[in-house]
Amino acid sequence: MACFLAPTTAAIVTSGLKKKIDPKYHLEWLTTMLWGGVAMLIVEHIAHGEVVFYPPFLTAMKNPADFKVLLKEIATVGAGMTIAIFAVWAIMVVVANKITEISRNKIQFTSI
Repeated sequence: MACFLAPTTAAIVTSGLKKKIDPKYHLEWLTTMLWGGVAMLIVEHIAHGEVVFYPPFLTAMKNPADFKVLLKEIATVGAGMTIAIFAVWAIMVVVANKITEISRNKIQFTSI
């Protein structure tokens, strides 16, 4: 229904923080992963008729009783996907920084 709203919010926030965060954290990777996930989810939701091009845009919003279900999906599925993206990004950053550190140490060792 609207699980893509959680990663969309995170993508907006990270896009705004890009210039304020140390480059060693590769925030551009996170932003790209979030926006890519959002794009895929929107396409999938359009294909399944959950998102339409006329108001209210989210078919779950037609019935007020479905609003609780919509919020629950955002909180569970959307937040879960967003956390998974953050976890993969964190692992990528740790590995990339470790590789950079090893290669710097190797260069320093060979130049002595």
